[in-house]
Amino acid sequence: MARVCARPLPPAKASTSTSGAFSYPEREELSMSYYQEQTSAASVDSNTSLARPGSPAGKRVRIFFLDNLRVALTVLVVLHHLAVIYGATTAFYYVEPPGPQDRLASLVFLVFVLFNQAYFMGFFFLISGYFTPGSFERKTPGTFYKDRLVRLGIPTLAYVFVLSPLASISPLLSPTPGNFFHLTPLASWQQFPEALGVGPLWFAEMLLIFDLGYIIWRWLIRGRVQIGERTSRPPTYLAVGLFILGLALANYMMCIVVPMGMFIPILGFPTLSFLPQYLSFFVLGAIAFRQNWFLTIPGSMGKIGFVAAGLATLVLFPLALSGGTAFLGHGTWQSAVYALWDSTFSVGICLGAITLFRRFFNRQNRFDRMLSQQSFTVYIIHIPIIVLFALALRGFHAEALLKFALAALVGVPLCYALASLVRKIPFASKIL
Repeated sequence: MARVCARPLPPAKASTSTSGAFSYPEREELSMSYYQEQTSAASVDSNTSLARPGSPAGKRVRIFFLDNLRVALTVLVVLHHLAVIYGATTAFYYVEPPGPQDRLASLVFLVFVLFNQAYFMGFFFLISGYFTPGSFERKTPGTFYKDRLVRLGIPTLAYVFVLSPLASISPLLSPTPGNFFHLTPLASWQQFPEALGVGPLWFAEMLLIFDLGYIIWRWLIRGRVQIGERTSRPPTYLAVGLFILGLALANYMMCIVVPMGMFIPILGFPTLSFLPQYLSFFVLGAIAFRQNWFLTIPGSMGKIGFVAAGLATLVLFPLALSGGTAFLGHGTWQSAVYALWDSTFSVGICLGAITLFRRFFNRQNRFDRMLSQQSFTVYIIHIPIIVLFALALRGFHAEALLKFALAALVGVPLCYALASLVRKIPFASKIL
């Protein structure tokens, strides 16, 4: 399976309740998503950073751009899996291989999937890492991890035993004239274990592992390292460049052992080749919280990030793909070039998106807030929804890009509508 993973209320008074807003994996983290210490509304400079140096301490301004970012990333996850369905770029619950007339569509879907894979799940880990230190420091280690287990473990179990079998129903269905679906004799309880899987909730599993690692690290450094006040020191360009090179090297080495696309049955993780990115972005997010990077990264650094991502795509991406599938790993030079493109693209896009959303999407109206509330639920439930919708369109003969567009226009709103209903189930909103 392919791997998977916040949209723009005017600034409110600090006393305004945030209980209805959404910030996964923990809803309690909203106080950190919306309120940042040492920032005042009068100190906002959207062209550079949210907090100017010398801002009065203790002031707080309500921010929304991280939640809006996560809405955008969640929608991208849904579109990513629709592209997998209609591009047949990898194994999935249901795919429609493009016909001979869809060669352009196949290329578009492949590039779209590769671009997404380069950064969007790493971005989720970056944001999750950002919220981890503050959440940890407000609780005991045991309470912190118990809360994680509830908010991440229960949705994972629900996916494994309910949603995954539902998404796996496609091989058991065959369309017949005049009927929507017809169950074949293959549908039996004997096949139920084969339909179990974590699907996109591998993200929750890996996040639980990273959180446990964070707890252990804080225990190891207790009494030896003083956790100080948050500072406002943006990263330097040299530090960003060294991180990109280090990540590229780690990705290249990892792909020698675990090439891209190789599935290793460890807790259902589909893309262990990207483990260096996931782990480093999570750690980077925790550092970003302590250094206040999300609020102090200059707007110019975000623009340069976008430019770097674009240039790397123009120069490195075609070069990496010049050897066919050699870019997948095994120590080839194409794999090294791809690793450099991947790290440059992912870091550049993250820098650019953070500053872009901070400047233009640091607000929410009622509709935007509704999207924020539903997004984690959409992430959990979207697979069976789009699979069954694609099955419903199977008899509709059209070009792959047209079917993808139709499925996106209907499927994404449908996911959010059904997520709203799911969150009305008793006690569901306390978890989701």
